[in-house]
Formats: sequence, structure tokens, C-alpha cells
Amino acid sequence: MLKQIKKLTVRIATILNVLVIVAMLSLGLTDHIHPQTYPVLSTFGLGFPLLLGANVVFLVFWLLVHWKGVWLPIAGLVIGYLPIRTYTPFNFPQSPPADAIKVLSYNVYQYDIDGIGEDGKSPIIEYIKESKADIVCLQESPIHHQKVKKAIASLDSLYQYCDTTCKKENGSDCLTVYSRFPILSKEYVKYSSKANMTMAYVLDINGEQVLLVNNHFESNRLTSDDKDSFSHIVKGNASKREAKRESKQLLQKLGKAAKIRAPQAESVARYVKKRLDQGMSVIVCGDFNDHPLSYAHRIVSAHLTDCFIASGNGPGYTYHKNNIYVRIDHILCSDDWEPYAAKVDTKVTNSDHYPIYCWLKKRPKP
Repeated sequence: MLKQIKKLTVRIATILNVLVIVAMLSLGLTDHIHPQTYPVLSTFGLGFPLLLGANVVFLVFWLLVHWKGVWLPIAGLVIGYLPIRTYTPFNFPQSPPADAIKVLSYNVYQYDIDGIGEDGKSPIIEYIKESKADIVCLQESPIHHQKVKKAIASLDSLYQYCDTTCKKENGSDCLTVYSRFPILSKEYVKYSSKANMTMAYVLDINGEQVLLVNNHFESNRLTSDDKDSFSHIVKGNASKREAKRESKQLLQKLGKAAKIRAPQAESVARYVKKRLDQGMSVIVCGDFNDHPLSYAHRIVSAHLTDCFIASGNGPGYTYHKNNIYVRIDHILCSDDWEPYAAKVDTKVTNSDHYPIYCWLKKRPKP
């Protein structure tokens, strides 16, 4: 009787594990789904880590219950190597060379104005100063507020070159670049958006012109109520009917944003490809508002190296509020750069994003 129960359990577990692997591999390919054609379906890649975790649970299950079945989840991990590495890379740690430059990207969420002290000090500004980054790309960085002006003044002595561009005058959506290298020129990368934007700069880095692109792609526009609803679902505080209804509404919102974001990403990808074809060195930073297995990320990174995938470790969640954990901030570079020690820094929590940084060293010319 026990043998029959075990045999039945093994069969059921095998079927379930196969289904998990097939679903995991399918979600790993959703970055090839165009959001303008299938907006909701294109967001399903967000579920990839859940299925990856389920496959790991099966790995433990087989080791404990029927070790001969362990080949199945291992096969899933091998076949799914590319999307797994894209979502949660693992690399041997390497110390950056002394002549590498440090690049920091950070959505500062209005500099957390309420967190700026009476002494004018801002935890976010203090973090930027302590980072000693050579290039800093900020998103949601308006400077019209008096408290912010006072706080960022302390950066003037560290960065000789700075630019802040806002979508609208005194608008909340602004992009800022602080650089130790001269900014030779700047221009908008043109695409349709009511609030978001991308700025391209040409920097003189040690005598070479380098294109720096700072992005803030279309937000998912989730309201506080939307985020609270998601948090309730994750915590199991919503009824089955409520969870189904709210999940559907969230997916529709995410799909709508992905549909808008797709042509924005395509515009940036075309802009970058044109400069690459001209032989320019390229660094791309910013808040993509989309995860590593998204269409937007795949399109922009098509001819570039994702620095976190190449030199970081783990999932590297950059968004961290309301039980939503996902890497939506990215640093990319052209092949003439070698990335080192990419990391998402969880020490500073004043924004709803964590900063992401890495070091870049120029590869020797062939």
C-alpha cells in the first residue's frame, strides 16, 4: 500500500514538475511578445521568479523523497539557463581595476523632500556624495524646491559638470546627470510621453567622446490603492474573488503601461544603434520601469551589455515598496567597456527605488 502511494505521489509530482518547467520556460520568453499586440500577456514575465522558486522546491522534494527524479528540475534549470541568468545572475566577484570609472543610477523620488533635515542635509544627497561615483544618473530629480536646492548645493564641489532637464517647467519628472567628465552636448531622444523622457549626453571621458543615455520610461501608474491591493493579495488578506478581480485590474494597468513603453524603448534602441554604428562608445542608465525579462529591456539591451547580468549577483531588486520587489533600474554599456562589481545598494531607503551602480573599464582596442 505504501509503495503504491509513493508511486502515485512520484507520478503526480513528475507531472506537476514538468508543468512548472514548461510554464517557467514560457514566461522566460515573454520578452519577445510585443506589448502593443498582447499588452497583458507581455507582463507575464513578472511571474518568472515564482515558477523558478517552484522548480527549486521540486529539486529539494526529489532529493528528500525520490532522488532519481532530481534530474527533472536540474534539466529545467539547464534548459532555462538564459532567462534564469537574465533574471538572477551569479558571477564570481572581481574587484574593479584602479582606472575603472564608477557609474551610479538612482531614481531619487523627488529627493524625499520630507526626509531633508532642518540642517539641509538629505540622506539621498549624502549617499551620492559618499558613493564617489564618477557619473551619476538620477531620475525624478526636480530642483525647484528650496529645500532640495539647499541640499544639492553640496554636490557642486564634487561634480564640475551637471545638468538637470525637466519635462515641464517646475515639473516633478526631471532627469539629472552629475559628471566628473565634461558634458559636450545634450539632446532629447524623441518619443511620445506626457510625463516621461530620455536625455542623451556626449561626455568627454579621457579624450574620447562617449554617449551617455539617461532614461525614465513610462511609469506603470499604479495608485496607492493599487499597491495596497497587491500587498493584500501577497499577504493573503484578500478573498479569492477579490484577489481575482484585483489581479485582473493590476495586469490590465501593467499591460497598458507596457504598451506605451514599447515604442519609447524602440526609439532609444534606434538612437543607440545609430551611435554604435558611428563607432561611439555608449553607456545607458536609468529607470526602465520594467524588469529584466521585459520587451523594453530586451530591445534596449539588444546591442549592449547589461552590467548587472555580466557582473552582479542575485535578483538585485531595485524597486522595494508595497511588497513589490523587482529590478527595473538598469545600467548597460557597449562592448568596449568591461563591467565590474555591479550592485544594488539597499542601505539607503528614502526613495522607493534602491540605487544601482557598477564600475566600467575600457577594453584595450584590438
